[in-house]
Amino acid sequence: MQEHSHSGKSGEAKPHRSLFERLTALISPEPESRSELLAILHDAHERKLIDADALAMIEGVFQVSDLSARDIMVPRSQMDVIDITKPIEEWMPMVLETAHSRFPAIEGERDQVVGILMAKDLLRYYAEESFNVQKMLRPAVFIPESKRLNVLLSDFRAKRNHMAIVVDEYGGVAGLITIEDVLEQIVGDIEDEYDFDEEEDNILAIKAGEHGPRWRIKALTEIEQVNEALGTELSNQDVDTIGGFITNHLARMPHKGEIVEIDNLRFEILRADARQIHVLLLEKLPFTSSEDALES
Repeated sequence: MQEHSHSGKSGEAKPHRSLFERLTALISPEPESRSELLAILHDAHERKLIDADALAMIEGVFQVSDLSARDIMVPRSQMDVIDITKPIEEWMPMVLETAHSRFPAIEGERDQVVGILMAKDLLRYYAEESFNVQKMLRPAVFIPESKRLNVLLSDFRAKRNHMAIVVDEYGGVAGLITIEDVLEQIVGDIEDEYDFDEEEDNILAIKAGEHGPRWRIKALTEIEQVNEALGTELSNQDVDTIGGFITNHLARMPHKGEIVEIDNLRFEILRADARQIHVLLLEKLPFTSSEDALES
């Protein structure tokens, strides 16, 4: 009876914990905030208790819980869609060129999303004499812009869905988001066979942004190659690679999602860990006059 009463006392340390463990718990209390926890994790990384990839993924998990669909969605204007009111021959070249696995299907306007077309279902177009696109469509999932990414990821997994259409408060289409977009926030940018091929594809032109042309670049690309391809004049006096150029400019390691502006160039870190940058996005900004620069 006495032994039973002793083990049931609230707050009593478990018998299997050593005296050292109990003293450590008193000296180093549990973290009370996320920032304290991250500080502990960074310290663990510096002491080589966890590797850089694990640290980056843990930080990505925290980021997912803070972000919503509007933060990472593909904007409506940049969505690759198929208009089923037009002959299949008109939009099939776009399907082949973009090589996506899924496409929102619309009827005339981008606000009229009527379903999702799987690219693999288009194989029947070549195998069957009669092909009805509407019968091939899968139901579209619509979510609000404010939906948290951690909740969305759970929904994607539970319903085995891979794409959702993001709508604004008025019911209009604001963009789209995929499960890959969410996972990239945790594990870094997911590269497939269409992203980069051989060394000559270190610099990949993508859709133009708000200010003009943009390129997706491997961080280990030599600065000389970037200058030749993009007509820039970045210095390679101290470092050889474009990732090293940014790190050297900041005098620290940038984090994923960080934006760095150097002269008329804007660099966005797409993928990085605690040791190095992996992939970045480069966008050319319009030149500003010296007066504008002084005012800013």
